[in-house]
Amino acid sequence: MTNNKKNDPNFEREAEKYDNPIPSREFILSILKQNNVPLTRKSIAKLIGIKGEEETEALRRRLRAMERDGQLLRNRKGAYGVVSKMNLVSGRVMGHPEGYGFLVPDEGGEDLFLGEREMRSVLHGDRALARITGIDRRGRKEGAIVEVTHRANTHIVGRLIRDAGIYFVIPNNRRISQDILIPPEMLIGAKENQIVEIEITENPNVHRSPLGRIVEIIGDHMAPGMEIDIALRDFELPHEWSDKALQQAEQFGDSIPENAVEGRLDLRDMPLVTIDGEDARDFDDAVCAERLDNGNWRLWVAIADVSHYVQPGDPLDLDAGDRGTSVYFPSQVIPMLPEALSNGLCSLNPEVDRLCMVCEMEINQDGKTESYRFHEGVMFSKARLTYDKVAAMLVDNDPALREQYQHVLPTLETMYGLFKAMQKARDQRGAIDFEMTETQFLFDENRKIRSIQPRERNDAHRLIEEFMIAANVSAARFLLDHEIPVLYRVHETPSEEKLSGLRDFLGELGLFLGGGDDPEPRHYASLLETASKRPDGHLLQTVMLRSMKQAVYSPDNIGHFGLALDAYAHFTSPIRRYPDLLVHRAIRHIISGRKVSKWRYSHEDMVHLGDHCSMTSRRADEATRDVSDWLKCEYMRDRVGETHQGVISGVTGFGLFVELSDIYIEGLVHVTSLKNDYYQFDATGHRLTGERTRKVYRLGDTLTVKVVRVDLDEKKIDLELV
Repeated sequence: MTNNKKNDPNFEREAEKYDNPIPSREFILSILKQNNVPLTRKSIAKLIGIKGEEETEALRRRLRAMERDGQLLRNRKGAYGVVSKMNLVSGRVMGHPEGYGFLVPDEGGEDLFLGEREMRSVLHGDRALARITGIDRRGRKEGAIVEVTHRANTHIVGRLIRDAGIYFVIPNNRRISQDILIPPEMLIGAKENQIVEIEITENPNVHRSPLGRIVEIIGDHMAPGMEIDIALRDFELPHEWSDKALQQAEQFGDSIPENAVEGRLDLRDMPLVTIDGEDARDFDDAVCAERLDNGNWRLWVAIADVSHYVQPGDPLDLDAGDRGTSVYFPSQVIPMLPEALSNGLCSLNPEVDRLCMVCEMEINQDGKTESYRFHEGVMFSKARLTYDKVAAMLVDNDPALREQYQHVLPTLETMYGLFKAMQKARDQRGAIDFEMTETQFLFDENRKIRSIQPRERNDAHRLIEEFMIAANVSAARFLLDHEIPVLYRVHETPSEEKLSGLRDFLGELGLFLGGGDDPEPRHYASLLETASKRPDGHLLQTVMLRSMKQAVYSPDNIGHFGLALDAYAHFTSPIRRYPDLLVHRAIRHIISGRKVSKWRYSHEDMVHLGDHCSMTSRRADEATRDVSDWLKCEYMRDRVGETHQGVISGVTGFGLFVELSDIYIEGLVHVTSLKNDYYQFDATGHRLTGERTRKVYRLGDTLTVKVVRVDLDEKKIDLELV
């Protein structure tokens, strides 16, 4: 059977990408399925009419890529077979600190359990092919590794240990349960207990642990700031600028050129102000409002014009896109843009001219946006205000601050009136507002934690949040109207499984979530209001939050469930989020009169960018959580033996997570320390129940606990009931 490559139904798509089009993956798979036996590369080339060195090399690369992605398997004779026809499962390995793991299938469906023996030949994150070998005693599908298709870990960070003359590194990532052996000649002067970065020189197999060589000595265990150095490498956070990006950032200087102002809307006489946290250094947004003769308000939201400086494909753009977001550690920021821009030329610093992208909105007396326009502008911030100062002026009527900022007080009071109207509209819309306690670390001069404090949220925070949401909604509607491929911030409705679990839990408390099988945000908001009046309100918020999905970036707008909005995009933070920069570029493309057909990004490009930006956002959250957990453990090391009041914040089969009420730190009361009984775990009721005593420990219960152990390596705090 002969199949010319031009019979490939995706030939045109491939021709757009390559001068010498190569057969598509779909076409290669169909050829292999038709022949029903594995084929060598030579046989495949002959079947589809591949000739010449260039085409042969392109086919070789494509087959290797398909092998790496788990679509094909190459047997010992060098022939390629279709994985799906071999009853094999391709997926990603998820390791567990206890030594076992799971294969998460690419095609979805149930994870395969991998026992300790199977996990010897792979590391967390590797891609592999496995066959299903049976069902274990707990009813889980078991798998056996057939082949590792891609090794995810080339470099690993951990602590160097010496035992009986043998050196090995314990990975900081506890999902990698294997120690990495280091031959003595690969130590490069590293000493026991130092934190090092190693390169894996030989991957593990069933009979031997992985081998590595030390490539960098990061520093001493427990040294100040070490936790961030580890997280940067553990989570593969880009943290070094390319020379070209730094040169490009510096060449802009520290003031805007006069010719950049031409043709822009001049807002320099407007009372625009920035309102941020006390420790903020980059100012994305400035706001002001005025009352109109018809009783409506005009709200101006001016956003740093990053897209004027960062052009697609430039070194700055490549580095910013790679980072995806700024990462805010408790004591340090890894910015998305070099400081010359993020804290300098792009930042809307007080009393200097700055370029901006402006959203001008008219908002009616019901707090709803009636119209909006976007402009390229130039502005001059009249004041750098903080949330606490604004709340003191508007809520507490602080006379000294009102006197100090009398030049911007009228616009602040106008904005406060507008905020109250918008807040009513938000309540009517049924947006979900979780009032969770945020904390901040206060450090001493040695970068050690002095205390952990709750971060108070006041009306100034809520005012800025409402204004930013209004601008983001206007941006989304504007982009939808012009049908231009761009990223929306989307938030799906909760899954049936999560809703079922939530309803079962609520039923036990005599509560219910309205909306039947398809609840709306207002039903969640109504339940939250009920929760706020109950002593177990914190527990209810936690369970409700866990029932919801994560928001992501996507070019396919499906609305934002949590905010109860039909369309939402991120427009207001281009200094620290790459999706906002893409939104700015799209808006500028439209308001400058260019055709949508000339837009440089396709829908497919945005799918890829959405996946990448969602990943970088998750990566930043995980890295900051990891650093926070380490700092909390370090803080608690000197408090072993102390007794604290706490609230059960999580219930699992292996114990109770308890948040210490006075210091906002979580520890574990292991089920084995609950004495004189066996305890059964009820996932639906979020509780442990004693078989003999019928003693119940439930999410939200208050306990008195003692700190008995702190493990910095594991980032665990062990507690016992008093």
